[in-house]
Amino acid sequence: MELNSQSVERVHETMQYERSRSTPPEDFPNLPDIPGRRYVDPEFLALERERMWQRAWLYAGHTDQLPNPGSWFLTRNTGAPVIVVRDLEGTVRAFYNTCQHRGAPLVNTESGDARGFVCGYHGWSYTLEGKLTAVRDKRDFVDLDFSCRSLVAVRCELLGSLIFINEDPDAQPLNEHIGPMAKELAQYDLENLRLVDSRSYEVQCNVKVLLDAFLEVYHLKSIHQHTVDRFLDHRGMFVTLWPNGHSRMLTPNRRPDWKDPGTIGMPKIPTITEVPADNNVSYHVYPNFVMPASDSGIPLLQFWPTSDKTCRVVSSWIAPDYDASKDNPLWDTRIANWERILYEDLQFAPQIQESLESKGFRGMPLNYQERRIYHWHEELDRRIGLNQVPPEARVEQVLHDFVDSGEG
Repeated sequence: MELNSQSVERVHETMQYERSRSTPPEDFPNLPDIPGRRYVDPEFLALERERMWQRAWLYAGHTDQLPNPGSWFLTRNTGAPVIVVRDLEGTVRAFYNTCQHRGAPLVNTESGDARGFVCGYHGWSYTLEGKLTAVRDKRDFVDLDFSCRSLVAVRCELLGSLIFINEDPDAQPLNEHIGPMAKELAQYDLENLRLVDSRSYEVQCNVKVLLDAFLEVYHLKSIHQHTVDRFLDHRGMFVTLWPNGHSRMLTPNRRPDWKDPGTIGMPKIPTITEVPADNNVSYHVYPNFVMPASDSGIPLLQFWPTSDKTCRVVSSWIAPDYDASKDNPLWDTRIANWERILYEDLQFAPQIQESLESKGFRGMPLNYQERRIYHWHEELDRRIGLNQVPPEARVEQVLHDFVDSGEG
């Protein structure tokens, strides 16, 4: 269901149903255990990297990081060094940071401004559109065809002001790929939201350990007793599963009239509809982008594998009418409160990783509240190829009847 004014009554009916039910829905399947080896087995994790991470739409940054024609920044979160640049016409592009001569880097700092790229090793020169324009001692090359030596492009598309890249040249266009979510995200006016803050956290656990936690609210009463559990009603939460592994989770406030005191005085996004303005909605763009939106600012979370046993969490904020040149004490407080909640989620990660590697961890019996996690794993197997996943690591495909294609 869409979170618009026409469906407000239906949304509240669904919340009330979730609060009042004493069992999962009668037609909901018994979810088979998620095999534990999917979190620790090197061979499976190698398949995951090759077939999923290197072929997925992944958040790279915000257009505010490219303020001018020629502005660029370097990202390595995908596992490869990629330059994201605004060309002289204003188009955002992405290229591997790899000279087509002998593979040297074109840039060796994190960001900058340029009229083009020049390899520091042998001086090959490229335009901001990636075209080779000059080589040193051209006379010594035999039949060097410049048109065949352009920088290797990486798929790059915008979701409002959010930049996504994909190393798969044949990937489905981003808006088509996220399907029903694209239409719903239009209300957040993403193209006009400014970048407020971005910071990262290195964590000693497999990336899925932390990603799982942000796909459910089953843990609120244990981990967040003194923070979000005080105002969120996890029993009224409901989930929408979308094709391609994407999903949405909507959790009502304990009191319908409750407002986050940390947002008082902050500019609002006027186009947001009633349900997401008055409740807590979190979107998941598969595989690792989580966006718990609000009407006065939106945190953007990404979860990146840095090894089989470690990961990086990146937390960014975007908001309306934000001016980075001015002091913003309200934002300092809000980000500090958010970081406190984030640290609550991170606190047990190293110990969980230690436990996952022990003989005591065999698999995960997920419940109805945790079905977004199972949906994530089903999609992972589809992306790897169902017949390519070792049988002992495979998950059964059981949630197809609960996926909303948005066509109804």
